[in-house]
Amino acid sequence: MTRSIIITGASRGVGKATADVFLDAGWRVGFVGRDGTTLREASAERVGTLLLPCDVTDEVSVDAAFDKAVTEWGHLDAIFNNAGVSLGAATLDEINVADWRNLIDINLTGSFVCARAAFKRMRTQSPQGGRIINNGSVSAHMPRYGSAAYTASKHAITGLTRSISLDGRQFGIACGQIDIGNALTEMAQKMTQGVPQADGSIAIEPVMDVSNVAKSVLHMASLPLDANVQFMTVMATNMPYVGRG
Repeated sequence: MTRSIIITGASRGVGKATADVFLDAGWRVGFVGRDGTTLREASAERVGTLLLPCDVTDEVSVDAAFDKAVTEWGHLDAIFNNAGVSLGAATLDEINVADWRNLIDINLTGSFVCARAAFKRMRTQSPQGGRIINNGSVSAHMPRYGSAAYTASKHAITGLTRSISLDGRQFGIACGQIDIGNALTEMAQKMTQGVPQADGSIAIEPVMDVSNVAKSVLHMASLPLDANVQFMTVMATNMPYVGRG
């Protein structure tokens, strides 16, 4: 049976690259993003795609999107909770509270809302179960200078991942997290031009091709449900991460 996955933030960057790899592997892929036109362009209307435009922070539109997917496919095998935003480097006193709230709403609440929708359908479908993969970022473990909002959201994702793993056991729902470091996307383009370091300097950082992330997510999703990658870190080898502070 052809397997299916919903990918949030699928219109660009990590999401789009991952969707392409899954389609190449023969999966059916639901593209989630706010703008239907952008999603259509990202999917190139390839065979196996299903466009699911919605706001990940809005549980009503998310539920409608997941209902559409399950109706179309009959079964949901996996979700990649990837949608997220970041802020420019700034110390705590320089962060606008409205920007903090918006980031937390998208990165954390959006991940919860989509995981909640997936969990509900995986719990009740036949055969029962499925896999939830969260995009954590290396910032889920180690902060980058001036990243309090982003780092807090990603540390919270780690707690969400662990809780879903525990709650999902009795329903055959596996949950893992991929922590990405400096994959070259639009968001990470700034790394090639120089970003603030802990010592106050500005430095160019090594990056890696985003396909490394996409292939890693495919590996995680392709495992049988009695096996799970709980946490995977995939990063540019020479980026400042271990000891970056």
